[in-house]
Amino acid sequence: MQQGQMAYDRAITVFSPDGRLFQVEYAREAVKRGSTAVGIKFKDGVLMLSEKRPRSKLMEQNSLEKIQLIDDYVGCVTSGLGADARVLIDFARIVTQQEKVSYGALVNIENLVKKVADQMQQYTQYGGVRPYGVSIIFAGVDQVGPRLFDSDPSGVINEYKATAIGAGRDQVLAHIEKEYREDLDEKGAILLGINALKSSLEDGAEFKIPEVASISGDKIYKIFTKEEIEKILK
Repeated sequence: MQQGQMAYDRAITVFSPDGRLFQVEYAREAVKRGSTAVGIKFKDGVLMLSEKRPRSKLMEQNSLEKIQLIDDYVGCVTSGLGADARVLIDFARIVTQQEKVSYGALVNIENLVKKVADQMQQYTQYGGVRPYGVSIIFAGVDQVGPRLFDSDPSGVINEYKATAIGAGRDQVLAHIEKEYREDLDEKGAILLGINALKSSLEDGAEFKIPEVASISGDKIYKIFTKEEIEKILK
């Protein structure tokens, strides 16, 4: 750590002279150490993919769930600290239920994303707390159509046609930018996402079938089995 930096990273509420919040930047570093996750819009819906990185050979693979359902037409995939992600996902589910009670349905996914991002931003502004060490990709279908957003530890949100978070993000995005087309179907999006994840692997690293889920207006939420993914790859 640089000597001049030490006085400014003790508390989340202190800016450095060049306008940086070091604790937020440290939280982003925690996300970069997480498993790679990808979101891709295709012509009828949205797709989410996530690597599975078991910490031990003894871990049950089913216990590693990076993709979570929030509502019938909204899901998310996370990278970073799993416990932080769990708290924010529970918060998002409460928000969707409140929207249903008030309006009968989750009318606009952007409203949900903004409320979750507001919760994340609050933890960058007050003393005695730390930022959430997680980034989240929100994917779903609303009255506008397929939607894809991400939110980082600072609470910044953006909407994308395709995006990635976690380790290998830059390599994955470089691959997607070259190959992405707006007329992709679901299978084409799966192939693009898997090839993008492969592009981020280090030389000699073993590729494992990722967790894959899609949301579309007619099929709602679908988790793909390992056998279904292998069939598409063939």
